Amino acid sequence: MSFIETAEQKELRASVAKLAERFNYTDYVLPKARAGEPLVELWNEAGKLGFIGVSLPEEHGGGGAGIYELALVQEELSAGGAGLLLLVVSPAICGTIIGKYGTDAQKSEWLPKLADGSSIMAFGITEPDAGSNSHQITTTARKDGTDWILNGRKIYISGVDQADAVLIVARTEDSKTGKLKPALFIVPTDAENFERQPIDMELTVPDRQFMLFLDDVRLPAEALVGAEDAALMQLFAGLNPERIMGAAMAIGMGRYALDKAVKYANERSVWKTTIGAHQGIAHPLAQIKIELELAKVMMQKAATLYDAGDDFGAAEAANMAKYAAAEASIRALDQAIQTHGGAGLTKEYGLAAMLGAARIARVAPVSREMILNFVAQHSLGLPKSY
Repeated sequence: MSFIETAEQKELRASVAKLAERFNYTDYVLPKARAGEPLVELWNEAGKLGFIGVSLPEEHGGGGAGIYELALVQEELSAGGAGLLLLVVSPAICGTIIGKYGTDAQKSEWLPKLADGSSIMAFGITEPDAGSNSHQITTTARKDGTDWILNGRKIYISGVDQADAVLIVARTEDSKTGKLKPALFIVPTDAENFERQPIDMELTVPDRQFMLFLDDVRLPAEALVGAEDAALMQLFAGLNPERIMGAAMAIGMGRYALDKAVKYANERSVWKTTIGAHQGIAHPLAQIKIELELAKVMMQKAATLYDAGDDFGAAEAANMAKYAAAEASIRALDQAIQTHGGAGLTKEYGLAAMLGAARIARVAPVSREMILNFVAQHSLGLPKSY
């Protein structure tokens, strides 16, 4: 991989940064988040400019680039305080899976709309009793003639109120063995017997979380994505981009906080010079700069490996990138608040409101403990602990 981005990638960064400047955190994102409103205007504009679909196939309306470029979009938006959570879900997870495993009809129907942002697809895997153990999901799909009948529950599903459909991870039953096998289904949000319930979260963020209830939801045969017994492979096609995109969002958020802290440290004068001249302020900010850059390099490595088709290498790097980015982002927000002193806790600066959003990265889309389990087992060869 090259650490020198192409002229096209640099131009994309600059264009996305301009968009983030227009829809900035203080004037646009934070008021929307406090009102509990999604970033519709930003999403629509990003779609028109081709940013949302940059990684999707050209023949279906996308930009034909890779997850590297989509992560770049997410990082630059987040560095302006305008990160889009549904970029992680709709194009990165759902668009990638449909692009790789969907039927021609599914690709033609969904990819152009996911690429221009005119449709959003949420992703439903987490369940109340399964948590991080996706092997124990209990949402079932059974055949009824040519149709499928889905039953189950999902929790912490992002942006369902903005979505036209949810890519649901369910399990089919092998009649010969009695074993349940994972499978993926496109479930329209207006399907009969599909219900959603918002979850009250103590977070100042624009996107809402939902509990989903599927009670005998009937779907046609064409709702199945890919093979009915190959979803683990299909899932990983979407979960590696999910971790890369989560890392990009965290890195961008950390950059935003660091920029605000540096600006304040260069302006605020209490003794003979600005507070940024004091090592007690300067050194922690310098450490955060280093940590963010290290996380970014791992994120770039993960995206490059994924786009090159190295699934195992991408999985290892994506997990490491997500871990490192989450830790650096939280430290950046915390130190930015500390640099501002009391001002860091005021509504005027909005940093305290962002701290909760940064904290999500330690928990979702995969907890740091599960990442450490992955690295211990797969990278170090230690015995499985769970």
